[in-house]
Amino acid sequence: MKASSRSMFGLLALIVSVGAANQWWANHRAGEIGAQVAALARPGDIRMLSSATCSVCVAARAWFTHNRIAYSECTIESDAACRADFEAMRAAGTPVIVVRGRPQLGFSPERLRQALALPLALAG
Repeated sequence: MKASSRSMFGLLALIVSVGAANQWWANHRAGEIGAQVAALARPGDIRMLSSATCSVCVAARAWFTHNRIAYSECTIESDAACRADFEAMRAAGTPVIVVRGRPQLGFSPERLRQALALPLALAG
């Protein structure tokens, strides 16, 4: 094997290793956040206003289920009260995650954790 071929192989191996380590860290961190949110969330703390065509809603639902996080959900197309809440918030899209009465547009486990970590007096 030529020196340049070995160098290219070494560089490729390094890139693959760094990518794998980064993916492991992201998965590890997501698991930590999920456990923290599950420990902080109480029934009634989290409500998701979703849409039937929302792929982010599907991902959020899967994340809540995977991490065994208590939440409720309504769909704006089939639930008139949900649609009215959505319109009252003037939300730009779905999902809207309502954490202790405060809406968050989109889905971010870290933002969710931060909102739940606030003392109840500040959160609602």
